[in-house]
Amino acid sequence: MTDEKKENRDEYYMQLAIAEAKKAEAEREVPIGAVIVHDGIVIARGFNLRETTQRASSHAEFIAIEHANEAVGSWRLEDCTLYVTLEPCPMCAGAIVQSRIPRVVFGAYDPKAGCVGSLMNVLEDDRFNHQAAVTGGVLEAECGELLSAFFRNLREEKKKKKESKD
Repeated sequence: MTDEKKENRDEYYMQLAIAEAKKAEAEREVPIGAVIVHDGIVIARGFNLRETTQRASSHAEFIAIEHANEAVGSWRLEDCTLYVTLEPCPMCAGAIVQSRIPRVVFGAYDPKAGCVGSLMNVLEDDRFNHQAAVTGGVLEAECGELLSAFFRNLREEKKKKKESKD
């Protein structure tokens, strides 16, 4: 497959992950979305639900991985690609290693918690029994702006509440 076709494919699936992120945003959750693809077919989707469920594990990637496990009937996701709008955190990077996903594509880098290139790269560390190829920065500006706008609006809401109390 040519690099151009691969790039177009990655952008297509990242748009689907962005659609999932927008679902999270509609629920007043941090807008992060993920899809898992097997043989060109989306087999699982997930979006951040941590506030809704009050569970630390309710990250988009984690939810998508659980749905993909159900779809393929196995904990091994060896022929899948995970697309996620934000660089995975340590927990999600660990789940990716444990589920044997061979390729991860993400949108925005996360300099505070990203463990697929920013702070460290869990997925390409050969000390683990599984490594995954990583492609970062796919539709990075769009993914980043979704997060920036969400947190900007959150800060504005908090400021308005504070001003109304004064």
